[in-house]
Amino acid sequence: MLRLIQLNRNVRSIRRYRQIITVLGGYGLEHLVEYLNLSQVVAFSRRMLRRPSKVAHLSAPERLRLAFEELGPTFIKLGQLLSTRADIIPPNFVQELTHLQDNIPCISFEEIRGQIEHELGVPLGQRFAYVEPEAIAGASIAQVHRATLITGEDVVVKVRRPGVMEAVETDIDILMGVALLLERHMARSDIYDPVGVVREFSYTIRREMDLSREGHAIERIRDNFHGDATLYFPQVYWEATAKGVLTTEYVDGIKVSDTGVIEEAGLDRREIAQRGARAFLKMVLEHGFFHGDPHPGNVLILPGNVICLLDYGMVGRLDPAVKRYLTDVLGAVISRDVEGLAHIIVEAGDAAETVNMHALKKGLAEFMDSYLEIPLKEIVVGRMLLEFIDLVSTHRIKVHPDLTLLVKVLVVVEGMGRKLDPEFDMVGHLRPFLEREFRQQRSPGRLLREMEQGLEGYLTLARNFPRDMKEILNKINRNKFRIDLEHRGLDRFSKELDRSANRVCLSLIIAALLIGSSIAMQINHGPMLWGFPIFAFFGYSCAGLVGIWWMVAILRSGRL
Repeated sequence: MLRLIQLNRNVRSIRRYRQIITVLGGYGLEHLVEYLNLSQVVAFSRRMLRRPSKVAHLSAPERLRLAFEELGPTFIKLGQLLSTRADIIPPNFVQELTHLQDNIPCISFEEIRGQIEHELGVPLGQRFAYVEPEAIAGASIAQVHRATLITGEDVVVKVRRPGVMEAVETDIDILMGVALLLERHMARSDIYDPVGVVREFSYTIRREMDLSREGHAIERIRDNFHGDATLYFPQVYWEATAKGVLTTEYVDGIKVSDTGVIEEAGLDRREIAQRGARAFLKMVLEHGFFHGDPHPGNVLILPGNVICLLDYGMVGRLDPAVKRYLTDVLGAVISRDVEGLAHIIVEAGDAAETVNMHALKKGLAEFMDSYLEIPLKEIVVGRMLLEFIDLVSTHRIKVHPDLTLLVKVLVVVEGMGRKLDPEFDMVGHLRPFLEREFRQQRSPGRLLREMEQGLEGYLTLARNFPRDMKEILNKINRNKFRIDLEHRGLDRFSKELDRSANRVCLSLIIAALLIGSSIAMQINHGPMLWGFPIFAFFGYSCAGLVGIWWMVAILRSGRL
């Protein structure tokens, strides 16, 4: 049974591979496949596909965005993830992928009804008095319907699309295969870490498909802001929630982007901007757990300047080490401490074996000089951090993925703040949080805890050292001690060497056929064909056919 399931999965993967290659070729992106050294696939795409004239005038980032949209849910989510990773893709691609449209036609209500009943395990009427047949929103993973519970509450029901999990798993298998190829063939793959990116993506999208996790995220953030009357969080109705269905309170408010309507309602735009900034910075710097997609459509304004956040499918997490790194970096940038910033980056970041400190400090100095004449209140912190991440990654230093997501979110939050209040000053809101964090880092209690943790680590090392040494010595005595050496960057060289050796061998075979046939041509005995010795004729024919096939193969590979 397991073999049949695996076989079916492999068949789906092959079909999906073909579809992906066809779509990429249709948008003139065959070079992506060629970059992976898949010469046979490239030959197929060049024979079968031509770039349509309708996309020939578009830039490469635009064509990649359109291809991702056509390839469906997994690639849309992958593009959205890559749009937060300014450390691994160029800025023009980051900017274009932020425009990915996650709008997929909604499926019929009968399918949704069956999905709800399947997930909840009961007939629809046992949980809902009414469900609106027309969806109010549709995306790649799920679609949303208004409804009324049997107890009378107005709610919204988010339902995962049928079959989406199987499609996503197939795509993840394919992406992992592509990532392994990239790791072998891509320069500086140790910095870009394609396998790590796919693992991060698979973890994120699997969590996002479990809608019950979104409900837990709502409640966690609500608990973090317990007693804060400036924020409102929709209630989760767990009796009508499962892994594939999320039922939450329907909240009626004004979109934060509708500034005219906000003013007509008598609400204070400046106060809303200040509350939003404080809430976001508190999520990040105090709680370490923040809303990962606060675009204007997910932010509602309620009476009393109260802010309500919707759609918690994407959240970010910052552990204490990353929070400290972030606060140290921001503190060094605001105080314009180049030397300190360079050491923070190298000590806390995942750097390459050799970092050119002189070049790094020079780049950081130029980065800070570009903001030297700008008043602090006019600095756009999100944009500044995007430039910082781009600078750091050029020096082969990895950046924590959640930190790149945070920077993207910060850009969105600052944009909303400045639209609400042209005098919005993120640095002014940020400074009290940084000062408080610095005081806490230097507090006696924090220092004592860090000393205890460090001492505990040394004690563990001392406790395990004799056992580890004994194990090493035992392996040496039993001749089982082995050191593995890994040659990196030689795969492409080995393949090119094999290809060259094969061509030399083929050349020798052709030459041998020609020489042997020429000798046979001088013999007048044996079977003849059209007056020529048949063995000579056969040798010339084989040499000619092999030579023609060889030249065609070389021309198709594009490498003369």
